[in-house]
Amino acid sequence: MQSISAQTYSVHFNQKAYTELNTHLAKANYSKVFILVDENTHQHCLPNFMAQINGDYNFEIIEIEEGEINKTIETCVQVWHVLSELDADRKSVMINLGGGVITDLGGFVASTFKRGIDFINVPTTLLSMVDASVGGKTGVDLGSLKNQVGVINQPQMVLVISSFLQTLEKRQLNSGFAEMLKHGLIKDKKYWNELNLVADFNNLDEFIYDSVVIKNDVVTIDPTEQNLRKILNYGHTLGHAIESYFLENEDKKTLLHGEAIAVGMVLEAFLSNKLTGLENKDLEAIKNTFTKHYGKVEFTEDDIKQILTYLKFDKKNSHGNINFVLLECIGECKIDVTVDEDLLHQSFAYYKV
Repeated sequence: MQSISAQTYSVHFNQKAYTELNTHLAKANYSKVFILVDENTHQHCLPNFMAQINGDYNFEIIEIEEGEINKTIETCVQVWHVLSELDADRKSVMINLGGGVITDLGGFVASTFKRGIDFINVPTTLLSMVDASVGGKTGVDLGSLKNQVGVINQPQMVLVISSFLQTLEKRQLNSGFAEMLKHGLIKDKKYWNELNLVADFNNLDEFIYDSVVIKNDVVTIDPTEQNLRKILNYGHTLGHAIESYFLENEDKKTLLHGEAIAVGMVLEAFLSNKLTGLENKDLEAIKNTFTKHYGKVEFTEDDIKQILTYLKFDKKNSHGNINFVLLECIGECKIDVTVDEDLLHQSFAYYKV
């Protein structure tokens, strides 16, 4: 599987990923190599990862608690303190071995420690392989508000090693699959149709590769999200609001990112049907696909009212307007669409049916 060239780095796959990592470490002459993990990747991924590294480097393992709830500035402060205590300098490197929380937070920690040290992303979940680890977005949540603090900064490389997927339960794989379906909806109808034929998650390598190509093509054209890159947020305006609301409410079952975004994509497909020309048959196909994979999330009227208050924090907003990415058809998007609140309520009514 060929490597994919991004802006200033490359995405390498499987055994070639280890070859490229070993070549890079041998050349870079880092003073210390820090590996950021959570308790799950420490146990299930780190031993296999370390076994593939050639050479005697000055390794330090830093473990944080797993979960979106720990993707905070407080966790960053703890990691910054550990780096200082372990004598990290500007010639150190941080390898982020984990899912989106690890790659987002680790990239942010590295980008800001001593005004920036090198980092390498090694995503271990399907979601982070196809989305979080690629494109240079780093950051943390502000309370329950997703990704409110961060910078866009590129890693030295991204290493996608699909064998790590064997450590995941199906719910986690399903969460990542939602972002892959999104890539088809926003950019490639043929890819969307192929994903609709996927019966299980046993052999996803080619699909992962296609998703990385789609995301990388978008990010390369618009690295700082001025225009085109906004299409990657399809389903995320309402999806992030739903994710944040369920994260903050203790009486609600926390939704994984992909589970919330799946709801958001159905809601925003309805808005697309009303505002940007998405055909009825495509709207129904989108709803059926996401219902098949993710079922339905229950929403009360009070839930919906509170979810809509989170929209004002969306990062695409400007000049007081809440801006949506909507579909004109499967494979093509329109950015910066404003939506009346009445239509937002109608979208939830459509989702429930």
